[in-house]
Order: sequence, then structure tokens, then C-alpha cells
Amino acid sequence: MKSSAKMLKRKGTRDDGRSVADSRTEMTEIVLPQEANLLGNILGGRVMHLIDIAGAIAAHRHCHCQVVTASVDHLDFLNPIRVGELIVLEAQVNRAFHTSLEVGVEVFSENYSKGDRKHTTTAFLTFVALDEIGNPCPVPPLIVSSDEERRRFREAGDRRKARLESRAKQSS
Repeated sequence: MKSSAKMLKRKGTRDDGRSVADSRTEMTEIVLPQEANLLGNILGGRVMHLIDIAGAIAAHRHCHCQVVTASVDHLDFLNPIRVGELIVLEAQVNRAFHTSLEVGVEVFSENYSKGDRKHTTTAFLTFVALDEIGNPCPVPPLIVSSDEERRRFREAGDRRKARLESRAKQSS
């Protein structure tokens, strides 16, 4: 009995918490000409694609199961990322709910010859965890330890509440 309980814990049951650090993901790529528009800036769709990948990796690291993107909150492109610069994406789980979780992804441009880094985009994505047959399954709780992690946790709850209220208004 003890060994099966340990196996369940390793698989990521609800009573098995994971820290924010367990999900942290950083992706870096160089922006190539074929990924750019006529102005020499990375295409917005390419940035969105990379955001989704970085977010999914962070969610997968937390859940240890397959995840699907359920929603992406508002997305603004604050600064362009030019051909030849690096695009750096940093993702982490902000909050785990029952079968879903919110992941925050920050995007930066980096001029690697000068060492300059600029914030270009922040996105919040909701992922749903899936079991082996494709049904939503419980995710492990998130263990927060710093003031910054607690702030992100609280704000993720506020965003979820707003999303659910908006969805309820649309369906009525």
C-alpha cells in the first residue's frame, strides 16, 4: 500500500504540491529573417507561438501530464524584436486550480553584442491538464514561498474570477 501511495505522489496527485521553481522555463532563440516582417521585426504570430510553447512546457513541468491551452489573456507588443536579436521567454506557473493552471510568460528582446535587454510582452495563459485518455485531471497545488510568488498567485485568482464572470455574461 505504501509503495502505490508513493507512486501516486510521483505522478502528481492533488495532495502533492510543487514549487514555482519546479515549473520555471527559459527559452532563447535568435530572430532570423524568415521569421520577420518587412520592417525587420519578428512576426507577432511567431511570438505568440513561442509564448504558447514556453507556457505549455512550464505547465507540463508542474503537472507531469499533457496539457492543452484553454485561453490566453490580453497580449500587447510593447517593443519590437529585430532580426539578429535574441528573443528570451521566461515562463512559470502562477497558480494551480483544480484541473487548470495559469502560467505567466514574459518576453524580452536581447541585443547580445551590447547585453541590452528590453521587456517586449507579458502573457497569461490558462492550461488544462489531461489524463491518458484526454479527460481533464487534477493538478498538484502550487507551493508559493516569496512575496512575488504570493502576488502572482493572488493576481492569477483575480484574473480567473474575471474570466469566469465574463464567460457567464457571454453565455446568458
